[in-house]
Amino acid sequence: MTTASIVDNFPALRQSIGDKSLVYLDSAATTQKPQSVIDAVTRYYEHDNANIHRGVHTLSQRATQSYENARKNIASLLGANRPEEVIFVRGATEAINMIAQAWARPRLVEGDEILITEMEHHSNIVPWQIVCEQTGAILKVAPVLDDGSLDIEAYKSLLSEDTVLVSIAHVSNAIGTINPVQELCAFAKEAGATTVVDGAQACGHLQVNFQEIDCDFYAVSGHKMFGPTGIGCLLGKYEVLQEMEPWQGGGDMILSVSFEETTWNDVPFKFEAGTPNIAGAIGLGAAVQFIEGIGYETMVSHEQELLAYGRGVLENIEGVTLVGASEH
Repeated sequence: MTTASIVDNFPALRQSIGDKSLVYLDSAATTQKPQSVIDAVTRYYEHDNANIHRGVHTLSQRATQSYENARKNIASLLGANRPEEVIFVRGATEAINMIAQAWARPRLVEGDEILITEMEHHSNIVPWQIVCEQTGAILKVAPVLDDGSLDIEAYKSLLSEDTVLVSIAHVSNAIGTINPVQELCAFAKEAGATTVVDGAQACGHLQVNFQEIDCDFYAVSGHKMFGPTGIGCLLGKYEVLQEMEPWQGGGDMILSVSFEETTWNDVPFKFEAGTPNIAGAIGLGAAVQFIEGIGYETMVSHEQELLAYGRGVLENIEGVTLVGASEH
């Protein structure tokens, strides 16, 4: 598969700006969408537009099947133990906020500690600041070395019996550093901490295996892995999700409702209140199939070639300083 044939999958990249072909360098903000994803979303709206999990008619059954197939595809790609470990959310930001409010807030007490790193995106800083203000917990920050890598010795020194939760980026959104998350999660677990990995920048670029990383939660952004905007998922260990209370209430997240008592639905449905972004989930399922069709090995090889080329050009420009020389 050639670079040209891959690029041809993306309608937006076929255009010219002025008299030059478009070169898109902002995939850390959002990736362009392949035709197969656009077609999947369009097909849903043209042929299967209906609500899911609550209708016996043909359109609802087809929409439900496509939605749940997307969940299965995501679980398979990202190495979840079972599809039920995949919760659909609006994106990695909502996933992390859900953990902060539904898991951390009920468990934190004054003096407990949350550990993050200096390389985190705002989405993996602000939710923890909020929950610390709500509970009296303390936010600790592990430093980054001059080469852009995490100071692992400093990280380890910040872990203690007071560390309740650790939340770390798999890949830095700013400089592309790839963190050794499996190792970092193992250190955190030795200290007795629950582990969260922000995978927003990872899933569209490198193979992720939720079971091998062995974190408790893994946050995924759909629009940064060729899927639509407004969709993502939270991967959580099934037993951890069973213990976690719902964050939002509404339709489909309940088994029974009375004015006296409500019984929650099973995992993952108790975390998916109301009508979800059905088209987005189906589009994300198509994005997973697109990634599988190309293969992560091909993607990583191509990106490493681009990285080497870009570095070679930029380091020869007077006045330009390259930031981050660690593994990317």
